[in-house]
Amino acid sequence: MMPGRMNSREVKRMMAQMGIKSTDLTDVKRVIMEGEGRNIIITEAGVTQIDARGETSFQVTGKVTIAQKSTEKNEEPVLNQEDITIIMEQAHVSRESAIDALKKANGEVAQAIVDLMEK
Repeated sequence: MMPGRMNSREVKRMMAQMGIKSTDLTDVKRVIMEGEGRNIIITEAGVTQIDARGETSFQVTGKVTIAQKSTEKNEEPVLNQEDITIIMEQAHVSRESAIDALKKANGEVAQAIVDLMEK
């Protein structure tokens, strides 16, 4: 049988025979990866957990947004409309709340969203 013509049931059966287990994590809606100078925010996330040979990995798909981090902690963060809109949409808050959270998070969009979601 040609690999391109296999259905998902056959693929899962073959993966199970090789000791590979995959699980869709349907409750995950957003993934945030924090880096040194930027954060990568993935919304409308589709996440699959893959367990193979004692190792766990994740496959993530969705809409990607890059948020640059402020380089100086003491300087006023640069606020742009796109960042504010992302925070408003993701945290379901007003423009003023999004701006306040972004300032408190030193311009880091992901941190502002997390802070607002924890309230």
